[in-house]
Amino acid sequence: MNAEEAREFGVCPPETAEKAAAQSPAQTTHTPCNVKALKALCFVCLFFVQAKGFALNFFDGGDEEEELASALAEAMSDEDALAQTLMLGWRDISDGGPSLLIQEWISRRHIGAVKVFGWNTADTPQLARNIGVLQRLAARNQYSMPLIVATDQEGGLVRHVKGATSDTPGAMAIGASGFPDDAYNSGYYIGRELSALGINMNFAPTVDLYTNHSSVLIGPRSFGDYPEYAGIMGIAFARGLLAAGVIPTAKHFPGHGDTELDSHGVLPSIDAPFDVLWNRELVPYRMMAKERIPAVMSGHIAFPNTESAGSPASLSKWFLNEVLRDKIGFKGLVITDDMIMNGATMSTGSLSLAVKQALLAGNDIIMMSSTPALDDPVWVNLLRAMRTEPEFMARVRDAARRVITVKLKYLRGAGAVPLIPDMERVRNEIPDRKGAAFFQGLAARSVTLIKDNKDLIPLTAEKAGRLFLAGQNLDFFELGKKYFDNVSAYWYSAPSSEDLMQRVRRADTIIFYLSNREGIEVLRSFRPLGKKIIVLSVLSPVYLNEVPWVDAAIAVYGNSSDSLLAGFSAILGKIPAQGAVPFTLNSR
Repeated sequence: MNAEEAREFGVCPPETAEKAAAQSPAQTTHTPCNVKALKALCFVCLFFVQAKGFALNFFDGGDEEEELASALAEAMSDEDALAQTLMLGWRDISDGGPSLLIQEWISRRHIGAVKVFGWNTADTPQLARNIGVLQRLAARNQYSMPLIVATDQEGGLVRHVKGATSDTPGAMAIGASGFPDDAYNSGYYIGRELSALGINMNFAPTVDLYTNHSSVLIGPRSFGDYPEYAGIMGIAFARGLLAAGVIPTAKHFPGHGDTELDSHGVLPSIDAPFDVLWNRELVPYRMMAKERIPAVMSGHIAFPNTESAGSPASLSKWFLNEVLRDKIGFKGLVITDDMIMNGATMSTGSLSLAVKQALLAGNDIIMMSSTPALDDPVWVNLLRAMRTEPEFMARVRDAARRVITVKLKYLRGAGAVPLIPDMERVRNEIPDRKGAAFFQGLAARSVTLIKDNKDLIPLTAEKAGRLFLAGQNLDFFELGKKYFDNVSAYWYSAPSSEDLMQRVRRADTIIFYLSNREGIEVLRSFRPLGKKIIVLSVLSPVYLNEVPWVDAAIAVYGNSSDSLLAGFSAILGKIPAQGAVPFTLNSR
């Protein structure tokens, strides 16, 4: 049997091991040094067969995963071990395919992971084809080690994979429904769509607490501000993803919810001391570590009143080793948030130094949203450090071991995400039909009556009179016109414009779409006119605290058509508003 035939049938030819054992120092500085390493190399050198795109399972049971991963990490060249710790984003080229640069990083550098961003996802079938292209390239490498393919598909506000996928109510809607089953099924149905596309890791659930209600970065992405509640919902969501074969990732450790700043642009600083964090932000992670959550994302946030001082938690050995691993007992992968963010690089002065520090701090995968040049300083300097600094060499190989362990555990077997997407499944299962029915129900279960001071709800034609819809959402207008007679609608662009005010004066009742601080100013301009005002609060209802004088308010927690339909249905009395705001709201 020749090498090509062996590859077809998933058999590792003896010459592959012999070639690996005979590599000279010029080819690699770290060669297989024992029989165990060679045996492991033979077992996994062909992780999946390219023919027909079917995954090939090489192991029975899971007892050997740690041992095999350790042997592989030791057998790899410096370059291959380092490459396993990198997760890169890419830009599609004009024909929709993945850029040549990301293909080179896979075929020549053998990186271990890629990240799907929103800019890759407008064409759903093309995304699936692109993932297949990248996985086939990975299969041609010496170890045939498949890629971790990750994305941010939290549901609700953060939905990087758009195209034909489901637009769901989101985490705060789950918190408002109060049912862990809703968290589980949200993870499961989101995971099924990702699985069809070949995406095997999701950067969700978000277990940041909604501690600072001025936070627009977290807001409706949070399950609420109760620590144990967020932990329960996070565990359920993660189990749903795992049931669909997708690796969940809890984020943003140790917690991004107590700041209104965005770490994409700056390094946020949270003044809470460690004892407060331990009993508040860290509770969900403590709970999820006991459930063996496979991965955690480290956040670019500073906590100056802890032993990490002014360093971002993502670059802090104290946070990632002493707290997360030693004190909490987390055993899985630690993945950085995007290292291109200013919150990661401000304290180090360069991306290259930040990436090195992130690895030394205890991160196992470094995520970067852009694709650097093959000989970018990040790669060159990290490789040089491996060959000159024994501590860094050991840390990189330990990180590679953790990455490989996760691949052995989750990227193979009957329930694993297919490495090569089945295009018929993509066409037939996205959007997921069963998921669509579930998400409609979740939107209905989460809708919340905040107040009804003048008995306007259920709203009838007699109560409404001349009805006016004001907001900044086309679905809001279209649905409103379907369900109400004698209604007009207006997309406002600025508070107190004369055209807007004239329309308000002619109305008897206003239903106002409130989703941001700008809307508060518009609402305030209506107050002197004495109209009946019903607010449909969308996303976080925190802005209702600023307008306690409105007559009635219904809260929904997403801006999809399902959430808006649920809101209108509650206003009309067609469904009960049975949800509960999952954080302390003053405007009641």
